[in-house]
Amino acid sequence: MYCEECNKRPATVHITQVINNKKTERHLCEHCAREYQQHLGFSFNFEPTFSIQHLLASLLNQEPNLLGLSASGAPGVKVEQQCPKCHMNYREFAQGGKFGCKECYEGFAERLEPLMRKIHGNALHNGKVPLRAGKMLHVKRQLEKLYGELQAAIRQEAFEKAAEIRDQIRELEKKRAE
Repeated sequence: MYCEECNKRPATVHITQVINNKKTERHLCEHCAREYQQHLGFSFNFEPTFSIQHLLASLLNQEPNLLGLSASGAPGVKVEQQCPKCHMNYREFAQGGKFGCKECYEGFAERLEPLMRKIHGNALHNGKVPLRAGKMLHVKRQLEKLYGELQAAIRQEAFEKAAEIRDQIRELEKKRAE
């Protein structure tokens, strides 16, 4: 739909007026709408009131380290983390809501996990899985979890628990081989 006034640009502003129970609608481009607002004597807000970038920025700005504070909340030394490939820093991501490259996800992973938990309730994606790959993927995820638990048990020198986890891993490895 083109602007009713100039018929040159797309109509992006839609104005509805109700005067004496009579409804009139105008479909104008942004340029003509600005002129129309001056004619009426009031102004429109052409900035979007909601955007994903604003939402992300507000969530990201709640982090203490982004504000130059230490983890305890006290003023500390502010270290600006950067992506090794595109050199985008975390503040630029927080303001724009977009990363510069795929390596940014790995570079900022430590700071993204709490954000993903806050937004999605979980840091891992647990969406639909194709039926054919479902069982194997479930076994693979269980193995990854058990390997992590095994490493933690070894670090804590809980060798009995580590042996139990090792046995569970062997059982799952047998299932995966079948």
